[in-house]
Amino acid sequence: MFLRQTTVGREPLAIAMSGARMGERLLQIGMDTPVVTALLAAKPGLSGESSMVVPDDATAVSAKRAADKAGALVNIRVHALGALPFDQHSFDLVIFHNRDGQLTNLTDTERAQALQESRRVLRPGGRVVIIDKGTPSGLTAIFQSRKETGAPASTVKTLEAAGFRAVRPLGDRDGYSFVEGMKAGGGD
Repeated sequence: MFLRQTTVGREPLAIAMSGARMGERLLQIGMDTPVVTALLAAKPGLSGESSMVVPDDATAVSAKRAADKAGALVNIRVHALGALPFDQHSFDLVIFHNRDGQLTNLTDTERAQALQESRRVLRPGGRVVIIDKGTPSGLTAIFQSRKETGAPASTVKTLEAAGFRAVRPLGDRDGYSFVEGMKAGGGD
């Protein structure tokens, strides 16, 4: 009898929950872990496009190194979140890496502006996924105090306030929380 299920051949949780697909135009904002960032960057493949915005040169170097190791082609830019350096409707999917507070550490005004910018660069019908710190599990849960973060509920409200539609929590597992929103179609 096995004590654990095998994970061989499965994608890491953050990759599967993002819903990133081959051929998409993907923008990642921030970086929590280089491995997850690189694997996400590889998802669009040669038929898609992968870009990334990071806050500083050190993060850019780390992201580039991880992407090269994963064989991913990614356009990495060091830039502020308040005015993303991309044209309107440039991406199918925007992923915010927020486990380390990339988004939540901003002021309310900066956070609203960053989300408006991500909405601007999304095509109509495009999605935003925010990867947050979720409920701890395993040994981490045993040794940490049991404190509910409320991250999914506050993230849902934040995305709705920024004009995203069909906002919903996707899941909270293995220390990750995932919330998704969609940019409405049409002249939005």
